[in-house]
Amino acid sequence: MDKDDTATRQDMAYWLALLRMPAIGNVLLAQLLNEFTSPQAIFRADTDALSKYGLKTKTIEFLRKPPWTLIDNDLAWLQHANNHLITIHDKFYPQLLKQIHDPPVALYVSGDPGILNTLQISLVGSRNPTADGRRIARDFACRLAGIGITITSGLALGIDSCSHLGALDAAGTTIAVLGCGLDIVYPASNKKLAASIIEKAALVSEFPPGVKPLPENFPRRNRIISGMSLGTLVIEAALRSGSLITAGHALEQGREVFAIPGSIHNPLARGCHALLRQGAKLTESINDILEELGPLSALIGEDMNRRDNQQKIIKGLDEHGKLLLDNIGNRPVSIDYLVEETRLAVNVVSSMLLNLELRGLIESLPGGAYTRI
Repeated sequence: MDKDDTATRQDMAYWLALLRMPAIGNVLLAQLLNEFTSPQAIFRADTDALSKYGLKTKTIEFLRKPPWTLIDNDLAWLQHANNHLITIHDKFYPQLLKQIHDPPVALYVSGDPGILNTLQISLVGSRNPTADGRRIARDFACRLAGIGITITSGLALGIDSCSHLGALDAAGTTIAVLGCGLDIVYPASNKKLAASIIEKAALVSEFPPGVKPLPENFPRRNRIISGMSLGTLVIEAALRSGSLITAGHALEQGREVFAIPGSIHNPLARGCHALLRQGAKLTESINDILEELGPLSALIGEDMNRRDNQQKIIKGLDEHGKLLLDNIGNRPVSIDYLVEETRLAVNVVSSMLLNLELRGLIESLPGGAYTRI
């Protein structure tokens, strides 16, 4: 490991330690980052400077003696190719999420962090839906994903799972936001679905590895689901439902809320009917969503055309070009790394990198690194 790698690892260690601080909320955490400019500076600040922010005793004690063994475990988690920590200063951090009252200062991601800034609609609902509710969720998700919208939900049983599956049916993208660490799949019966989402899109959490799916975590999880999305669609929900919490967050965040009506005899329609009485958009087809979101349709078309053009260019690459591109992900990589992974000569790799950059498939970063666009 060279000197720069050591510095980067140290910076990351302080970020990971910061995210494990007890008795502190995201708003105060953001204030500290703004004041001290970096996690490392917060840990090195004197007690008097920290006390001005009303930090509790156990928070200051944590800053004085972080659990570095636990942080080493977090660093080990990050060493896996699919795992990332996306801080609020990172280009991959979802821009819509930054706009909410208390955005997480960082997100743990398994999968492709480039998905986080795609156009998203969240689909939520009952964990025990009717057969009709399951069909509607899967159909809506499939149709929305088919026109380029990312489907965001919570990986729960019922409507959440059907929504993720519908997006995958369309070979589209879907994001699952968890109420626990990403080394835990909850519910465990969704391990296969979670693996499919990691392969094609992303799992997201603000909770560090090892954090269990405690009940108090899920309202926090729900604000991220709605916060990353342009709108939230509720498909079957009881009056006392976590889905209504997500819809409430969406309203507070200034996002659109959509609800599918149901039979007056169905208890799972009552939550949707309550939302409709509060001004949610009555939704019978994806056109109701697109009409409400207005200019979004044009943006979706532009994004689809860009992706179609990229796929055509990729198909036209030779074997070595495809091999090189396969080894360039959303995490910056160096020429040395690519030479080692592809076993191609340095001059060949350099020439091909320029070609890929000119074709709009990758971009060069300061320090001689490269990443996918």
